[in-house]
Amino acid sequence: MTRKKTVCESRLEMAQVMFPSDANQAGNVHGGTIMKLIDTAAGIAAIRHCRTNIVTASMDRLDFYKPIFVGELVILRASINYVGTTSMEIGVRVEAEEIMTGKVRHTNSAYLTMVSLDKNRKPMPVPEIAPQTDGEKRRFKEGRARAKRRRELRKKRNNTDNP
Repeated sequence: MTRKKTVCESRLEMAQVMFPSDANQAGNVHGGTIMKLIDTAAGIAAIRHCRTNIVTASMDRLDFYKPIFVGELVILRASINYVGTTSMEIGVRVEAEEIMTGKVRHTNSAYLTMVSLDKNRKPMPVPEIAPQTDGEKRRFKEGRARAKRRRELRKKRNNTDNP
């Protein structure tokens, strides 16, 4: 059995300047651009945790609280909240920084479920997580509750005739 890993072992912070190619004609960064960055950040954190190939299984609700504009720095912070047997929940917080003023605002948050894959692309066990701080313990508990709700929804969806 592998040892439990701490949250800080896989935590990730990445930043990227937004360019005109990332935005619409009004200078607002496309939602899809932000979604891709969120998926990338979560994927790197997941790989750091399990050191295997991973795939995105789901992204929970994604709200756009505030716009991000061309020329701003997008900062993504990703960390493992909860792990199951073969999957893990990663929380990603997105902030935009006005580079010249240093003013930072929270623009998005998302929870992604990533699944660890073996060499045959089949789900495989992931290391357990050892939350240490009060915040990590709270996020673990909340992540476990979200994982339970996702399982219940998946079970309900699989038991219906609707697509």
